[in-house]
Amino acid sequence: MIRLGFDVYSVRAFHWKAMQLIDYAARLRLDTIQISSTGDYESLEPQYLNKVRSYAFSQGVKLEAGTGCICPTSSSYKPESKDPVAYISEGLRVAHAVGATSMRCFLGSRPDRFENGPIEKHIESTIKVFRAVRSEAQDLGVKIALENHNGDLQAREVRTIIEESGKDFVGANLDTGNPMILAEDPMVTLEVLGPYVVTTHIRDSVVYEHPRGCAFQWVALGDGVIDWRAFFAKFMEVCPNAPAQLEIITGRPPQVVPYLEADFWKAFPHASAAEFARFVALVKRGRPFEKFMVIEDGVKPLPPEYAAALREQQRIDLERSLEFAKRNLGLGARWTEDADHR
Repeated sequence: MIRLGFDVYSVRAFHWKAMQLIDYAARLRLDTIQISSTGDYESLEPQYLNKVRSYAFSQGVKLEAGTGCICPTSSSYKPESKDPVAYISEGLRVAHAVGATSMRCFLGSRPDRFENGPIEKHIESTIKVFRAVRSEAQDLGVKIALENHNGDLQAREVRTIIEESGKDFVGANLDTGNPMILAEDPMVTLEVLGPYVVTTHIRDSVVYEHPRGCAFQWVALGDGVIDWRAFFAKFMEVCPNAPAQLEIITGRPPQVVPYLEADFWKAFPHASAAEFARFVALVKRGRPFEKFMVIEDGVKPLPPEYAAALREQQRIDLERSLEFAKRNLGLGARWTEDADHR
């Protein structure tokens, strides 16, 4: 049975800290949550983290941990993070303290592929950082879970980093929404990274043809074009022990992927034509989002009325996505056990 939970970014507008997030997950009868940033704790002191660990255990919620950008050459790397090895080491120690066996992190974002490229230099920097913390990760029993993040890495590049760093302590945090940015079918992402998947960010998308190539938009689970039954049938084959952590991101406008323009491909010198053809097939059978959505996420300053609507939309879209996962896909060990006893 695939465990079901969510990445806490899904309800970021509530600004809940670890204890509140655990309460929320327990109330929804979930198996797990991913606390994907150290900023989601009230403190990083050992005594507090031990309380978080004990409380999660008492509520039957398995914790996964995370941190941010760990690549020093990325435009997403924050100067206050200082030394990247120290930064990722802190994340590993926090993960261990709360009882997590995985720690999500990412290389960077879309500019690292285009304006701040080539991507190869960032891949080399990331491998170097990972190798520097190998012993610590192994001693703590925490596996690094590299996410295919917001426009940085295609699946084969994530796999390269994992294999060259050491698959004994580095795995994948498989995100199903981010491949759209890089003209990659999420099913391809799963097929390539499946054997390395430690944890996930599960998110649906709509995608459709556009004069410049295609456009996509992230939506709640079940509102998009992904064939989730086929996806999780494959998931059970290649990574059955990984949880399905929903990372639902709604409230953003469609984004254009200009794959009909030559400049787009300068950032993909080693792209697979066969894999791109599968993405085009997905585009051709896709469609725009035709339901209602508040679209203001990321706009600043945001009027209070819009902020309140977006906050409530995050909760509603996450909860109906979880219901879709439970009732339509049979995900969630804890929920299924409850249903069996009804």
